[in-house]
Order: sequence, then C-alpha cells, then structure tokens
Amino acid sequence: MFHALQIFTTVAFGVMVGVEFAVAFILSRILDALPGDNGQIGHAHGGRMLGALMPFWYIGSLVLMVVWAAARWHHHGTGLVVTAAALLLVSVIMSMLLLVPINNRNKTWTPETRPADWKEQLNRWNRFHYIRVAVLVAAFATLVAALV
Repeated sequence: MFHALQIFTTVAFGVMVGVEFAVAFILSRILDALPGDNGQIGHAHGGRMLGALMPFWYIGSLVLMVVWAAARWHHHGTGLVVTAAALLLVSVIMSMLLLVPINNRNKTWTPETRPADWKEQLNRWNRFHYIRVAVLVAAFATLVAALV
C-alpha cells in the first residue's frame, strides 16, 4: 500500500510540475507570439482555468508528501520527502505572495479594461513563474531521489 502512495504522489506531483513547466516554456511563448494583444486574452483565460485547478493540485501534492513522510518517518529517504515538501511549500508561499495577485488582476482584464502597464505585469508574472518552476523542478528531483 505504501508503494502505491509513493507512486501516486510522484506521478501526481510530476504531472503538475510538467504543467507548470509547459506554461513557462511553451504556452507563454505561444501566447506572447500571437498578434497584437491576443496573448493577453489567452493569458487571462489560462489564468481563470488554471487558477481554479492549481490550488487543489498544489495542496493535494503537499498533503500526499506529508502523508508519505509521516508514514515512513524513521526510514531511508524521509528527509528527501520533507525537503521536497518544504520546497513545494516555498512555491506555494511564493505563488500566494507574488504570482496570484498578478494573475487575479490579469484574469479580469479585457481589451477595454486592462491597465497601460499590462505587458510589464505579465512579464513580471513570467519572471516569478520561472523561479517557481525552478523550485518545483528541484522539489520533484528531490522527491524522485527519495524513491531510490
């Protein structure tokens, strides 16, 4: 049963990290390459869609890691799971403080209501997101190392 928890946690978290990686290095570039201001409209839609899903995925992944660590507290690899959970928690805090406020503004913008500095705000979100993805990749690598 514990191995099923390890596999499920690793896969669920790994897919989430993959989604965030794809947003950073694929989807954002596609949206930014659209003509005119169409990219902002796409970012707003993505913010609404992923903004509704990702909090559950982040918190769910964190809970799964905590359960894993608690179930094997005195076993090999638990320190790595705790480290992965701590890195994930850093990304959650970073998200709440830096990314979510920008996303919450962006997802309500329309071509008629967006501020003059909308491009700068989206660029700031992208920069913070790159850092978040780096933290998430480190957390995932650490979690996978706990399996060995």
